[in-house]
Amino acid sequence: MTGFHTRRAVAGAVGLMLAGLMAAPAMAEDQLKMAIGQINNWENQPPTLGQDAGIFKKHNLVMENVGTAGAGETIQAVISGSADLGGGVGVAGAMRAFSKGAPVRILLPAFTGTGDLYWYVKSDSPLKSLKDLKPENTIAYSTNGSSSNNIVVAFVSELGAKGKPTATGGPAATLTQVMSGQIDVGWAAPPFGLKEMKEGKIRIIAHGSDVPSLKGQTVRAIIVNADSLKTKKDAIMRFVQAYREAVDFMYADPKAISMYATKMKLDESLIKESIQKFHPKESIQSDKMADLDGAVRDAVKLKFLDKPLTKEQLAEFIQIPPRK
Repeated sequence: MTGFHTRRAVAGAVGLMLAGLMAAPAMAEDQLKMAIGQINNWENQPPTLGQDAGIFKKHNLVMENVGTAGAGETIQAVISGSADLGGGVGVAGAMRAFSKGAPVRILLPAFTGTGDLYWYVKSDSPLKSLKDLKPENTIAYSTNGSSSNNIVVAFVSELGAKGKPTATGGPAATLTQVMSGQIDVGWAAPPFGLKEMKEGKIRIIAHGSDVPSLKGQTVRAIIVNADSLKTKKDAIMRFVQAYREAVDFMYADPKAISMYATKMKLDESLIKESIQKFHPKESIQSDKMADLDGAVRDAVKLKFLDKPLTKEQLAEFIQIPPRK
């Protein structure tokens, strides 16, 4: 073969190779399933808004986000392995599950403080504050092991509220029960209920921040199935990066509020007001468990734990990746 023909053959082979590379399909995206209690709450939006904004796709991930009635259902989904991750989970409830041998680990803090949750009554209720509750009155929380459950227990043990704690599920189901007279005191997290408040249908009588011991604590977390953390570690670490980027997007780009307002069918001005009042960015920091000692102490005091977790147990239970 002449030099010319050799060069032409090599060029042709290179061209075919490049064409093959260009035609090859892109690397398949990893899929992670996430169960989220109160999936429509603003602080639980990083996986959903982040997915809609293409942030998780950038990290080669597809999120299958599924809503639950609360932390109790979420923890069970993660324990069973039907979900890799769980969001909106009360820290005390996660500790209780871990202490009983459940394969759950804390991957990220999700909400610090309790100022986002509130308790309300119908506008014509005679109840003006927690002090007015009688033993026969019912006071709502979502599900066992949730942060709303933790707070209601604290209302009783720390603030002396005499009502009967009652699981009612999510904010929408709770509102129906309050308005129909089945429940005396409902619970919610904004922006849910803000419209009803402005219309004079309901009235707030307590906030989660009324409980002194919980004010500076990380009360909700992202949990991960221990087996998923081992077998899907690379994808889980990319989830952490994407989650943190999604939080930044939610507070830096006006498009996030617009997307959320459309989803919730609420005015953007109401969403902005709600975020400023109830959800400052520092409340959804994802770097450290604030007041962990206090969280363990309160979990024992509120009967979520029989005894404090040891340092070794906490090191195994809490596996927050450092920020890159």
